Amino acid sequence: MARHVVRSGLAHLESGEGVAYALTGSGPPLVVVPGWLSHLELSWSIPAKRMFYEALSSGRTLVRYDRPGCGLSDPYDGPRTMALELATIRAVTEAVGAGEFDLFGWSLGAAVAAQWAAERPATVTRLVLYGGWATGSAIGDDDSRHHILGLLATHWGLGSDLLTDLFAPDADAGTRRAQAAYQRAASSAETAVALLRLAYDLDVSAALPTVEAPTLVLHRRDDRAAPAAQSRLLADAIRDARLVELEGRSHLPAFGDSEAVVHEVRRFLGLPRLRRSVPTGLTPRQEEVAALVAEGLTNRELAERLHITERSAESHVERIRLRLGFRSRAQVAAWYVARGPHVR
Repeated sequence: MARHVVRSGLAHLESGEGVAYALTGSGPPLVVVPGWLSHLELSWSIPAKRMFYEALSSGRTLVRYDRPGCGLSDPYDGPRTMALELATIRAVTEAVGAGEFDLFGWSLGAAVAAQWAAERPATVTRLVLYGGWATGSAIGDDDSRHHILGLLATHWGLGSDLLTDLFAPDADAGTRRAQAAYQRAASSAETAVALLRLAYDLDVSAALPTVEAPTLVLHRRDDRAAPAAQSRLLADAIRDARLVELEGRSHLPAFGDSEAVVHEVRRFLGLPRLRRSVPTGLTPRQEEVAALVAEGLTNRELAERLHITERSAESHVERIRLRLGFRSRAQVAAWYVARGPHVR
């Protein structure tokens, strides 16, 4: 399995807040506008997310970032607005020297990406919108939106669990647990509420007819978080946009049939189809060691369990860490647990 080296940096808004970004792969830039919450480092420990991003970064320099107040970016307690979202894209793309790029926005990021493409047409080569909407008020009704916002504000743990079940119903139980924990690590309850409220408030319908970039609109037919009808509106309003409705229920593109999403995006960008990814790239022995790391065993305990020397145990763990591109044992453990049931 090819290693995908992640390079990271920090862009800055005019107000001074640092915005963390990460680059993966090589080639023309593909900028990803994230959905609701993100954490650049922790997303790499969830196999489905990592494989999704690696697939997109084959033949492209994938540019990801954490918006202010999320993940590795600086804290932010100011208002959440479209202007801030656009300023964040500007800061990141200027920091990485991307004057012209492909743009991929999903969920909340789809509305933001569409607005950016409308306002800065010279910067966008191609536009991909996944699981998005033209009008945020079309997501559920007033009562359901009020209930979800209230639950997030008063019980962030329960709220993140509920939204994970809504966003990723096709994922296994272990992956859903990892995703819920990931959301809580990515943001405070206050930030989560503010960003979800922004998603409900955004309306980009007036900007859509002015988008000039070739556009691909993707949506899963049975998406439980965003109505498919909204992506049809996006495609109808953007001149010559191509709409592809995919099978599935998961709102998050990396879960469910992520290969279908990757295939459509790569085909639209003129990239060759990838061979099916190898799930781990680990040997059976390394899988066994990773399982014991996930149990919390030290190198000495690993050595005793496997009847090897402590130095051999240490070497196994180091090779696993390097193979997976992780920095710590904790990431190896989180990665293994997130994979859910394991087949021997």
